[in-house]
Amino acid sequence: MAKRGKKYREAVGKIDREHDYELVEACKLVKETSYSKMDASVDLAVNLGVDPRHADQNIRGATPLPHGLGKKVRIVVFAKGEKAAEASELNVDFVGADDLAKKITDGWLDFDHVIATPDMMGVVGRLGKLLGPRGLMPNPKLGTVTFDVAKAVSELRAGRAEYRVDKAGIVHTSIGRVGFTEQQLSENIKTVLDALLKAKPSTAKGTYMKKVSLSATMGPGVRIDPAPFRN
Repeated sequence: MAKRGKKYREAVGKIDREHDYELVEACKLVKETSYSKMDASVDLAVNLGVDPRHADQNIRGATPLPHGLGKKVRIVVFAKGEKAAEASELNVDFVGADDLAKKITDGWLDFDHVIATPDMMGVVGRLGKLLGPRGLMPNPKLGTVTFDVAKAVSELRAGRAEYRVDKAGIVHTSIGRVGFTEQQLSENIKTVLDALLKAKPSTAKGTYMKKVSLSATMGPGVRIDPAPFRN
């Protein structure tokens, strides 16, 4: 294992790795222990008591954040006819159909989100090997396969958290930037945790929200007390 740098070790020294912090205090620590020169992303990890091997426990979704994500997003839209014209008026980064598919196939991936109207999924489906591994494949559960293009674009630009449980039962998602205030970060986190609680499968047994932690890009993790959010 690579040896951690001096700045990381100094950051870790400010945190009790075995302690579950109150939410606002955890947000403050994450801000204090971020040593990136940029306005780093702040990421949330939630260990859920689910078994993703069961389809009804394979939790996935998205929720708008009250304070957004603090970054500009690049959006492309697969649409035709009136919906293509509508998307063009929204000043997204690219609107197209087969021409957009070819552009992506040729190697263009300079975008953060893909929206597609349902009638375009035959075209988009052929791009699964390119878009899927990057988490860019449009999905009805995320609201990115829709005829309401304006709503989808508005939500993505405002900033939202997209979450999907991995094989270990953990959800990872971004919830803001280090430059946010502790209050802004905490309110975004509460929104995500509330969405995860609402998504709890009826078949999930035992403790549902097991562990919660927060970290900045390159920074150490800070554990958050999950007890206040379990109900």
